[in-house]
Amino acid sequence: MIRACDVADLPEGEAIRIVAHVPISVFHAEGEYFAIDDTCTHQDASLADGWVEGCFVECPLHAAQFDLRTGLPSCLPAKKPVRTYPVVVTDGVIFVDTVPALEAAG
Repeated sequence: MIRACDVADLPEGEAIRIVAHVPISVFHAEGEYFAIDDTCTHQDASLADGWVEGCFVECPLHAAQFDLRTGLPSCLPAKKPVRTYPVVVTDGVIFVDTVPALEAAG
């Protein structure tokens, strides 16, 4: 687990970028916290710079959208999902487990 930030530093509808084995975006959406790979699978754009609507982030480059809960793209041009990471909030601090959720489940 790595420390992302304090809860107070990540307002609803916003994201931050952290660096682990790859860049990871941490989002506050729909009252929850989500972590996904920061790089869009369509082209090299930071998803932390995208627009959050509900539980989706829209890539700032070509408008591909990804579900923050699953990492799955919901529209073209992205076809491949981004990895998701477990998030834990303890004592007002957001932590990200840098082992992708799919690997942790397997």
